[in-house]
Amino acid sequence: MAIFEGAGVALVTPFKENGDVNYEKLEELVEEQIENHTDCIVAAGTTGEASTMTEEEHIDTIRFICQVVNGRVPVIAGTGSNCTKTASRLSKEAEEAGADGVLVVSPYYNKATQGGLKAHFTQIAKSVKIPVVLYNIPGRTGVNIEPETIVDLCKNVENIVGVKEASGNFSAVATIMQLSGGYVDVYSGNDDQIVPVLALGGKGVISVLSNVAPKETHDICERFFKGDLEGSRRLQLKALPLIHALFSEVNPIPVKAAMNLMGKAVGDPRLPLTVMEPEHQEILKRELEKFGIL
Repeated sequence: MAIFEGAGVALVTPFKENGDVNYEKLEELVEEQIENHTDCIVAAGTTGEASTMTEEEHIDTIRFICQVVNGRVPVIAGTGSNCTKTASRLSKEAEEAGADGVLVVSPYYNKATQGGLKAHFTQIAKSVKIPVVLYNIPGRTGVNIEPETIVDLCKNVENIVGVKEASGNFSAVATIMQLSGGYVDVYSGNDDQIVPVLALGGKGVISVLSNVAPKETHDICERFFKGDLEGSRRLQLKALPLIHALFSEVNPIPVKAAMNLMGKAVGDPRLPLTVMEPEHQEILKRELEKFGIL
């Protein structure tokens, strides 16, 4: 059984002016997501800026989110690293903090072979009992997890259950489904590709869009699952200009800018990410207005 079906939010981590994690604001964001029917909270992932957190902040943020959610929806913790021992340790700590699963990105910079990826993910999975979702985003990591590797890991490692597929390669998604016969839980890692991935048998999306439009992102999935394919398709296409604006600079720069425009006061990204360029922010503001958010 999948950890979740539908729309999981890749939640931003709000920061105070001094750069500390703003836990009061984080609680507000979690409650808003649950109120708007988000199906899963993904804590401390790419959008949550885990890469610039200390390990203590990283686990404290996961623990806090688990406490606030209190079992109402699943929580998946981002625990990836390019160091296998570090990722294993973070995964153990996330399990102890109450996470329902972990999301583990392919090791960046090292450029491991497919055999190395298998060994890396297997060791991490064996360090915990909760489900593991692989995260394939070669544009950020420099290495692609091949469909055959994903299928092999999900078949042979009991608690590796699926993949967040953010390569943008529909042929790869189709190959995963064909090779596995459906036992790999595939989640779209791209908000502009939710419906196509669902059409190939995907379970849902791990979404940046859901930070600013949680109900609409949930509804894209729900309508699809209920057989309203036309309604799902219309919502997907309606959201495309906003999605493009949310990725006009590297994530999570635009989504934090959007949330600040919405009055959510999530703070600026941590360096080396910077605030959004003014011309891009104008486009983002216009698309938020057109979508009815502002």
